[in-house]
Amino acid sequence: MLNTKTFLAVDFGAGSLKLAEFEVGETGGLRLKQYGIKSLGAEGAQESSREAAILKALQELLAEKAIKAKDVNVCAPGFHVFSKFVKLPPVDASKVTQIIQYEAQQNVPFPLEEVVWDYQILGTTAGGELEVLLVAIKADIVEGLFRVTETTGLRLQLTDVSPAALCNAFRYNYGELEDCTMLLDIGAKTSNLLFFEKGKVFSRSINLGANSITQDFANESKLKFDAAEKLKIEEGFVSLGGAYEEPENPHQAAISKIARQFMTRLHIQVNQTMQFYRGQQGGSAPQRLFLSGGASVMPYTAQFFAEKLNVPVEYFNPLRNVQLDPALNLEELARVAHSLGEVIGLGLRNLAHCPVELNLMPESTLRWQSFNQKKPYFIATVFSLVAVIAAMGFLFEKLAGVKEQVLATVKEDVGPEEIKEAAFKTAYGNLNKTTGEVYQVVGWLRDRYYWADVLSDLRRVLIRVEQATKSKLRTDAGVWVEQLITATPAAEGEGTPGQEAAAPSAVPGADAAAREAFARRYGLDARSGMPAPPQPAAEALPATPGSRRKSKTGDTNEIATLTLTFRAVSLKDTSGQADADKGIAYAVLQELQNSPLFDPDPAETRTDSEVTYDETGTFTFRIIARLKYPLKL
Repeated sequence: MLNTKTFLAVDFGAGSLKLAEFEVGETGGLRLKQYGIKSLGAEGAQESSREAAILKALQELLAEKAIKAKDVNVCAPGFHVFSKFVKLPPVDASKVTQIIQYEAQQNVPFPLEEVVWDYQILGTTAGGELEVLLVAIKADIVEGLFRVTETTGLRLQLTDVSPAALCNAFRYNYGELEDCTMLLDIGAKTSNLLFFEKGKVFSRSINLGANSITQDFANESKLKFDAAEKLKIEEGFVSLGGAYEEPENPHQAAISKIARQFMTRLHIQVNQTMQFYRGQQGGSAPQRLFLSGGASVMPYTAQFFAEKLNVPVEYFNPLRNVQLDPALNLEELARVAHSLGEVIGLGLRNLAHCPVELNLMPESTLRWQSFNQKKPYFIATVFSLVAVIAAMGFLFEKLAGVKEQVLATVKEDVGPEEIKEAAFKTAYGNLNKTTGEVYQVVGWLRDRYYWADVLSDLRRVLIRVEQATKSKLRTDAGVWVEQLITATPAAEGEGTPGQEAAAPSAVPGADAAAREAFARRYGLDARSGMPAPPQPAAEALPATPGSRRKSKTGDTNEIATLTLTFRAVSLKDTSGQADADKGIAYAVLQELQNSPLFDPDPAETRTDSEVTYDETGTFTFRIIARLKYPLKL
């Protein structure tokens, strides 16, 4: 269904803002009602001031033209847009989007999460490859355009880009041209070069714009940018080169030389693009050139390119097939028609299908638009909710009165139970306190024999070492403890010695039965030395300070480590084995690690020195042994 309302198209160019108001004509074509152009000056080319400049220009145009239309299509400036033509191999239609997204990741010079991008499949090559136009723009740029249109009370419908808008405008007005045709749009900061050939289109953005002419002239003549721009428009022309008489006006002389230098650089880029189009894109030689854009009307621009490219050059007329409102001043319109290509292309998007249909609208903008569209429904919903809440509040007030009466009755019944609860908590706390004291006493009773058992087990270790050495070397061996130093966990961490105990001269012996009794006393397995499974009755009892437990950090009032200095009779000479003494030291270490009372971990029970000899025919060595269950002091 065709749109019968008026709508707007706005081209946010680098040097000027162009606005047009359209409606659908009687025949279904595009009808131009009115238009306006505002220069943005130097502020329009600077990112810091650009948004404020285009907002001011748009507000002035809307006020001057008394425009009532609200729906608007906008075109982002070429210097903000990244575009590229890519060829994709023949693939299944379901995989095209996935492949194009991969191409976007490879080609777009920004992270995809920071840009809005879209693509258009333009056709296929003879080999079956897909020709795709890929465009992208920073999301914050589009959001800035959305802010501008929203501030002026307009509803943004879509965001297009210059090459796509120009392509649609050209196809609409020159659809009968089948052979290769070029369209060169010379803008303020960038220029767009498009190739049209049968159903094929190719474009390239050239990073050259007419602002450079103004800036070079301003620098040379020591003028401000706005003054230099005005002189360029009023007096400037493109020098034709060769032998000619230089203008008497120094400004004209300077501008003409600068303009020719700029056009020469632009021609080089155009020539390179022509070679790429013919070589890489399989295109034909261009038969004509159309000029468009604000800078293309500088006198002798057409003659310059006709001479350089050796093809006919004429100005692009985007209004060729557009109906014009009778109130329009045709003479004034003719002077600026060449620069209205983008707004015509934008207006065509509200009609039937266009050759290139892109829409670079970020998700944040779409969500905000969707919210604005649904806002009336939200407001109605809020009022409905307020009414429902008011009714519910009235009901809750009635219910609250009933509940307060019930609560007063319940409180009378709960009072005596609360007194009983307080008495129970007091009794239960006293029980826990008494239980803790009982377990502390039990722990102390168990600890009475622990130190004697440790020393007894140490004696058994030495006896087994002496017996094993005698059996192996056929000679008597003597090993005894020369010094024993205890250490608490705090002393271990600080690296300070603990309490020193004299070596026992004799420790009560113990046979296998005594060993089993000892294991049972401390809750150990007689064979493995590990804690025995807890009895059901003990599981319900809380841990107490006197309980025997394994700990590597431990209480600072526990003895966790023994530093043992052993002395033994040297057997290396009598046995004829050089490492006999080291074997004795290693045997002692092994026996300690196998003891049920010492930690078997080599990092905890370990040697702490080498074998050291003296003149008495004996040697010493030191072992650090960690108790499996520290002794509570």
